[in-house]
Amino acid sequence: MESIINFFADNFDNCIWLAVILIAICPTLESKIAIPLAMNSSFWGSNAYSPLLAMIIASLGSILPCFLVMIISRKLKNKTTFFITSKLIQKYQGKTLKIENQKSNFKKYLLLTGFVAIPLPLTGVWTGSIIAGLSNLNLKYCFISISIGALISAGSITLLCTLFNNSISYILIISILIIILFLFAELLISSLESLKKRKS
Repeated sequence: MESIINFFADNFDNCIWLAVILIAICPTLESKIAIPLAMNSSFWGSNAYSPLLAMIIASLGSILPCFLVMIISRKLKNKTTFFITSKLIQKYQGKTLKIENQKSNFKKYLLLTGFVAIPLPLTGVWTGSIIAGLSNLNLKYCFISISIGALISAGSITLLCTLFNNSISYILIISILIIILFLFAELLISSLESLKKRKS
């Protein structure tokens, strides 16, 4: 942990906002890691961000790649013969269909907002943007829905860090461990499914 603290302190001490945005842009990490990092006095000392500033910068950082991810997903949508695209569609098809099967457009965008708003690994702006790109929804409205979801997610994480202000380092470590466990579980499930398909 000390080496990580030294890395951030040495490289980003004069531009904390850049470290927060770079972490927030990363898929899976997003504001779940960026906010406890920004508010962490172990990293930044007295320069650590206030809850409101941490939430605003992390939210902006997480929303930055949204439109690009949606456009790329939509461009690749019809190229089902391409290996990456077919895998992408298989992975997110269930969630995309769940949104598209809603009767009213309002419910579709509300469901997308709710999906992004849940601050868990494998949910968030990147996943919401891929789902939006693979769906037939209006990308402008999707962007608004995803942005609202990102703000709700960031707000809940900020509230957690504010309530447990003396344990922000632990929140950061636990968040990283949870993300690693979720990614490992997803990789394991994908490997088992591929193995089953080969056997059948």
